[in-house]
Amino acid sequence: MTSTGIGTPVVHAAGERRRFGSLGWHIGALLVLAVVLYPVIWVVGASFKPSKTIIGGLDLFPTDPIVSNFSGLADGISGISISSFFLNSLTYAVLAVVGVVLSSSLTAYAFAKIRFAGRNLLFTLMIGTLLLPYHVLLIPQYVMFRKLELIDTMVPLVAGKFLATEAFFVFLMVQFMRGLPRELDEAAKLDGCGHLRTYWSIVLPLSRPAIITSAIFTFINAWNDFMGPLIYLNSPSKYTVSLGLMMFRDQEGISNYGGQVAMSLVALIPVVAFFAAFQRYLIDGMATSGLK
Repeated sequence: MTSTGIGTPVVHAAGERRRFGSLGWHIGALLVLAVVLYPVIWVVGASFKPSKTIIGGLDLFPTDPIVSNFSGLADGISGISISSFFLNSLTYAVLAVVGVVLSSSLTAYAFAKIRFAGRNLLFTLMIGTLLLPYHVLLIPQYVMFRKLELIDTMVPLVAGKFLATEAFFVFLMVQFMRGLPRELDEAAKLDGCGHLRTYWSIVLPLSRPAIITSAIFTFINAWNDFMGPLIYLNSPSKYTVSLGLMMFRDQEGISNYGGQVAMSLVALIPVVAFFAAFQRYLIDGMATSGLK
C-alpha cells in the first residue's frame, strides 16, 4: 500500500508554525532579558566614566574608560572608610537572616505540627499582617525605640526579625512543614523526643530548602534596606551601604556620580555571591514546596 502524500503539506505547515512560534518566544524572552539587564549594564559602563559624562551621556560604555572611580573609594567618604559601610550592612544582613530563620521556623513548626486552641485564628491574624502597610507602624515603633533609648543602634532594625514578624516567611515554612510526613513526628515521639527536640533534629533539617529560600530573600532585603537605616541610624559611622551612597552628594549639591556608581556596582557583589552560593537550594525549595 503506497502513501498518497496528501497529509505531508499539512504536517510541514504545522512544523513551520511551531518553529516560528518557538522563534517568536525566544526573541520575546531575549527582549525582556535586555530590558531587565539594561540597568546593570548601564551601571557597569557608567562606573568607568568621568562624573561629568555620566549624566546625559548616550553611550553605554566609554571610549576611554577610567578606573579612578574605584580607586577613589579607598579614600572613603567624609573621613569614613567604605569598608565600615559594608561591615555595617553585612552585620545587619547576617543578624536579620539568623533572626528570621530561627524565629520563623520555630513559629512555623508550632502552626504546622502542634494542635492548640485558636491555632487557625492566630494563623489567620498573622497572615493578615501582610496587608498592614509598613508606614502605619513606623511612628509608634520609632516612639517606642526612642523611649527605650535604642535609636542609632542596630536593635530597632533586627529586633523584629527575632520575633517572627516576617509573616511571609512563616507562611512559606508552614506550607513546607505541612508537607512533611506525619510518621516522622510519630516516630520521634515514640523515641521520647519532645516538641523542641523534634523541631531541632527532625523538622528543621528536612526544611532546609524552605529555610535557605527565606535566608536568601532576607539577606537581599536587609542588604538593600534603605528606609529602616534612614529612620533609626544617625551616626555616619553606623551607616549601611544604602545610606553611604547618599554621602557622595554634599550639602552644596555637588555630586560625585562616578564614585557613587562605582560603589553601587561593588555593593552588588555580596548579593550576587550570596545568591550564587545558595541558588540551587532556592530552586529545590520552589520545586519541592508542594510535594508530600
